[in-house]
Amino acid sequence: MVQYLNQQLVVSGKIDFENAEQQYQAGLAIIKKQQSFPLVVDLTELEHGSTLALAVLVQWLRETPKNTGLHFKNVPEKMLKIIQACHLQDDLQMI
Repeated sequence: MVQYLNQQLVVSGKIDFENAEQQYQAGLAIIKKQQSFPLVVDLTELEHGSTLALAVLVQWLRETPKNTGLHFKNVPEKMLKIIQACHLQDDLQMI
C-alpha cells in the first residue's frame, strides 16, 4: 500500500507483478499533488526490496522536478544491494 502520512510517501506491504501498476499509480497521484520537493519516501514497511519495487521507485522519481524530487529512507538491505549492483546510488538520494 502507498499512502501519504506525516508529509511522507509511505510504502508498505509488497510490490509485486500483481499490484505494481496499482502501487505505481497510487504513488504517482500523491507525487502529482505535491507543491514542494523533495518528498521523502519511507520504505520501513516495505516487505520485499525487489527489482520490481525499485523500478516503481525509479518511475516515481522520473515524475518529479529534474528527476531529483524524492529522498528515500529506510531502504531494505536487499534493495540497497540491487541499487549498488545497478550503479544507481548516485541517482537515488538516500537518507
